[in-house]
Amino acid sequence: MVRRSSMSVWLLAGALAALPAAASSHREAIATRNDPCIDTTDFYAWVKPGTHDKLYLVMGLDGLHEPGQGNMQTALCEDVLYEFHISRGNTLLDDEVTYQIIFRASGPAPVDEADLSLPPGGGKELLVQITGNRQVYNVFKREKGSPRVLIGQNLPVAPPNVGPHTDRIAYGLGPFDPSDPDSHNVGLYDDAFAASFIRPLGAGGSEGRAWAGTRDDGFYLDEKAIFDVINLAGILGRVGPAEDVFAGFNVNVIALEIPTSKLTGTGAPPAHNGTPGDDTTLALWFSTSRRQSRTLSPDGADVAVGPWVQMSRQALPLVNAGLIGAQDQPKYLRTTPLTDVANFAAYFLNPILVRDAEFLGIYDALGVPQATVDALKTGRVDILDTINLTNIPFAGAHSVAIAPGFTGDVIRVDMAIDSGFPNGRPIPGGSAPNQEQADVSDVLLTVILSGGAIPLGDGVNSNDKDYLTAFPWLALPHQGLFEGHGAPAP
Repeated sequence: MVRRSSMSVWLLAGALAALPAAASSHREAIATRNDPCIDTTDFYAWVKPGTHDKLYLVMGLDGLHEPGQGNMQTALCEDVLYEFHISRGNTLLDDEVTYQIIFRASGPAPVDEADLSLPPGGGKELLVQITGNRQVYNVFKREKGSPRVLIGQNLPVAPPNVGPHTDRIAYGLGPFDPSDPDSHNVGLYDDAFAASFIRPLGAGGSEGRAWAGTRDDGFYLDEKAIFDVINLAGILGRVGPAEDVFAGFNVNVIALEIPTSKLTGTGAPPAHNGTPGDDTTLALWFSTSRRQSRTLSPDGADVAVGPWVQMSRQALPLVNAGLIGAQDQPKYLRTTPLTDVANFAAYFLNPILVRDAEFLGIYDALGVPQATVDALKTGRVDILDTINLTNIPFAGAHSVAIAPGFTGDVIRVDMAIDSGFPNGRPIPGGSAPNQEQADVSDVLLTVILSGGAIPLGDGVNSNDKDYLTAFPWLALPHQGLFEGHGAPAP
């Protein structure tokens, strides 16, 4: 990364400490705002510390999910292809391995609408939790040059955390007794129940494990202030504390645990364990796709046909939400990392965030020389070197070329060494139970706005819940009844 030691950079610390790093992609473009099912949020990827024998992939979707939103809780959609993409080394960003996930409903057969004789729970219900309807999903693995293989079939999705009655009546977590206050007021949806939906992949779990369902949204940021044109606490006269807009909201999650021996290309664990190198480094990203054509039907039995078309993607935090201009975000979502240099190199090399900070008068108000600002606005090869792990964990550690097809928005994970952002993005390992391994907002703010010279922050430094210390890592979802948003009736 670029290193500067002038007094001007130190002056930046006070004014830019609360500038935004919109390091998550909640509702980051019109295309995803109108289609929550394909709206990716945060992508986490890391290897198990010490042993490096497992790769963890956690993807959030449809963020800002209100826990108490009612009968039809949002879910991972059954007409969307969800896909993890993996390539290796310092080669072109072509898929070497992909994991595809497809969801479907699994419930009772349709019943005659005129038949009123069915008992409760027979499928003819107003409240969806007691219809017997559940979601399941299949997981497919595809290696380059080979047909895809089904490695997980009809795996159950963990249901939403609706409330105490649902726990007892729909999920069978305890008897329901109307005279017992616990049946009305005490929820039984706990970590053990959620963990019961972890399922093996492949014969005897040889391909790893999977989990899907709803969790606490583990990202933290003062996003409300950011979108009031960088009106954060302590900036240009605004007073008041920073606020984590994601506190109290849930997110839909797909999580995989994959043996790294399945990803090296040799069938063996990562070579030269403990020493970084190109041959042990993966490049990872995630996409959502829909069928090309959809026919709407009056009875709701819509039909989607044609090839899959990519609708959205996610890898490093901040790229689409903080580097790519709004006019090009739809194009960005529909293209792949393979074409990022050809399509978007100017955005990486000339970060808009620096230009906007200059526009707001922050650099000028502090008397930062124009030469320093210009150096931060243009020719930012240091940003691309950070993405490529060129000098991480030491100078020359990796040698990915800054060239079309080789550099793009991917999370790189060197399987031979412990992960630490931007070498992966781990959830565990933070300095407190409610902090992820690195505050990615602060890290990216530091890189983009000061060239890595000084630490900068956004004013929100922890999640509203503690992360788990085991798979699937994100905390339990907030309960709809008592933890959903609302206000007591007067």
